[in-house]
Amino acid sequence: MPDVTITIGNREFEVACQEGEEHFLRAAATMLDTEAQTLVAQIRHLTESRMLLMAGLMLADKTAGIDDNLKLAEKRIAELEAQLAEAQGAAKAARLPEGVVDTMAEIAARAEAIAMAVEEKAAG
Repeated sequence: MPDVTITIGNREFEVACQEGEEHFLRAAATMLDTEAQTLVAQIRHLTESRMLLMAGLMLADKTAGIDDNLKLAEKRIAELEAQLAEAQGAAKAARLPEGVVDTMAEIAARAEAIAMAVEEKAAG
Protein backbone atom coordinates (compact mmCIF):
# COMPACT_ATOMS: atom_id res chain seq x y z
CA MET A 1 0.00 0.00 0.00
CA PRO A 2 1.70 3.21 -1.12
CA ASP A 3 2.04 6.19 1.20
CA VAL A 4 1.28 9.57 -0.34
CA THR A 5 2.13 12.94 1.15
CA ILE A 6 -0.65 15.45 0.69
CA THR A 7 -0.85 19.09 1.74
CA ILE A 8 -4.06 20.51 3.12
CA GLY A 9 -4.20 24.02 4.55
CA ASN A 10 -0.42 24.36 4.51
CA ARG A 11 -0.08 21.20 6.59
CA GLU A 12 1.37 17.93 5.32
CA PHE A 13 -0.21 14.56 5.92
CA GLU A 14 1.08 11.08 5.13
CA VAL A 15 -1.81 8.97 3.83
CA ALA A 16 -1.92 5.36 2.64
CA CYS A 17 -4.00 4.31 -0.36
CA GLN A 18 -4.53 1.33 -2.63
CA GLU A 19 -2.04 0.71 -5.43
CA GLY A 20 -3.02 2.76 -8.48
CA GLU A 21 -5.33 5.06 -6.49
CA GLU A 22 -2.71 7.75 -5.87
CA HIS A 23 -4.09 10.05 -8.57
CA PHE A 24 -7.59 9.95 -7.06
CA LEU A 25 -6.22 10.61 -3.57
CA ARG A 26 -4.26 13.61 -4.82
CA ALA A 27 -7.32 14.96 -6.66
CA ALA A 28 -9.47 14.63 -3.52
CA ALA A 29 -6.73 16.24 -1.43
CA THR A 30 -6.56 19.16 -3.88
CA MET A 31 -10.31 19.71 -3.52
CA LEU A 32 -10.05 19.61 0.27
CA ASP A 33 -7.01 21.90 0.22
CA THR A 34 -8.87 24.47 -1.88
CA GLU A 35 -11.55 24.70 0.82
CA ALA A 36 -8.97 24.66 3.61
CA GLN A 37 -6.99 27.50 2.00
CA THR A 38 -10.14 29.64 2.08
CA LEU A 39 -10.48 28.98 5.81
CA VAL A 40 -6.78 29.54 6.53
CA ALA A 41 -6.94 32.89 4.74
CA GLN A 42 -9.94 33.96 6.85
CA ILE A 43 -8.98 32.53 10.23
CA ARG A 44 -5.31 32.69 11.26
CA HIS A 45 -5.18 30.34 14.24
CA LEU A 46 -7.21 27.38 13.16
CA THR A 47 -6.62 23.97 14.70
CA GLU A 48 -5.93 21.11 12.34
CA SER A 49 -9.07 19.21 13.30
CA ARG A 50 -11.30 22.29 12.98
CA MET A 51 -9.77 23.18 9.60
CA LEU A 52 -10.35 19.66 8.29
CA LEU A 53 -13.88 19.56 9.71
CA MET A 54 -14.86 22.91 8.22
CA ALA A 55 -13.24 22.14 4.84
CA GLY A 56 -15.02 18.77 4.77
CA LEU A 57 -18.34 20.43 5.56
CA MET A 58 -17.81 22.99 2.82
CA LEU A 59 -17.14 20.19 0.32
CA ALA A 60 -20.18 18.27 1.59
CA ASP A 61 -22.32 21.38 1.05
CA LYS A 62 -21.08 21.70 -2.53
CA THR A 63 -21.68 17.99 -3.08
CA ALA A 64 -25.23 18.28 -1.74
CA GLY A 65 -25.89 21.13 -4.19
CA ILE A 66 -24.53 19.09 -7.06
CA ASP A 67 -26.62 16.11 -5.95
CA ASP A 68 -29.75 18.29 -5.96
CA ASN A 69 -28.92 19.50 -9.48
CA LEU A 70 -28.35 15.90 -10.59
CA LYS A 71 -31.74 14.83 -9.23
CA LEU A 72 -33.43 17.71 -11.07
CA ALA A 73 -31.60 16.79 -14.28
CA GLU A 74 -32.59 13.13 -13.91
CA LYS A 75 -36.23 14.16 -13.37
CA ARG A 76 -36.10 16.36 -16.48
CA ILE A 77 -34.54 13.51 -18.49
CA ALA A 78 -37.34 11.18 -17.35
CA GLU A 79 -39.93 13.76 -18.43
CA LEU A 80 -38.28 14.18 -21.83
CA GLU A 81 -38.02 10.41 -22.30
CA ALA A 82 -41.75 10.12 -21.55
CA GLN A 83 -42.50 12.87 -24.09
CA LEU A 84 -40.31 11.11 -26.66
CA ALA A 85 -42.06 7.79 -26.07
CA GLU A 86 -45.41 9.52 -26.44
CA ALA A 87 -44.31 11.18 -29.70
CA GLN A 88 -42.99 7.87 -31.02
CA GLY A 89 -46.30 6.22 -30.16
CA ALA A 90 -48.18 8.97 -31.97
CA ALA A 91 -45.89 8.58 -34.99
CA LYS A 92 -46.55 4.84 -35.10
CA ALA A 93 -50.28 5.49 -34.90
CA ALA A 94 -50.05 7.96 -37.79
CA ARG A 95 -48.47 5.49 -40.20
CA LEU A 96 -49.32 5.69 -43.86
CA PRO A 97 -52.16 3.46 -45.03
CA GLU A 98 -51.18 0.01 -46.19
CA GLY A 99 -49.96 -0.07 -49.78
CA VAL A 100 -48.93 3.60 -49.97
CA VAL A 101 -45.23 2.80 -49.55
CA ASP A 102 -45.43 0.13 -52.27
CA THR A 103 -47.26 2.53 -54.60
CA MET A 104 -44.63 5.23 -53.99
CA ALA A 105 -41.85 2.74 -54.72
CA GLU A 106 -43.57 1.75 -57.94
CA ILE A 107 -43.93 5.42 -58.97
CA ALA A 108 -40.23 5.99 -58.21
CA ALA A 109 -39.27 3.00 -60.35
CA ARG A 110 -41.40 4.28 -63.24
CA ALA A 111 -39.83 7.75 -62.91
CA GLU A 112 -36.36 6.21 -63.08
CA ALA A 113 -37.34 4.21 -66.17
CA ILE A 114 -38.68 7.35 -67.87
CA ALA A 115 -35.51 9.26 -66.96
CA MET A 116 -33.35 6.51 -68.46
CA ALA A 117 -35.44 6.51 -71.64
CA VAL A 118 -35.11 10.29 -71.94
CA GLU A 119 -31.35 10.05 -71.43
CA GLU A 120 -31.07 7.35 -74.13
CA LYS A 121 -33.06 9.45 -76.63
CA ALA A 122 -31.00 12.53 -75.79
CA ALA A 123 -27.76 10.61 -76.28
CA GLY A 124 -28.91 8.91 -79.50
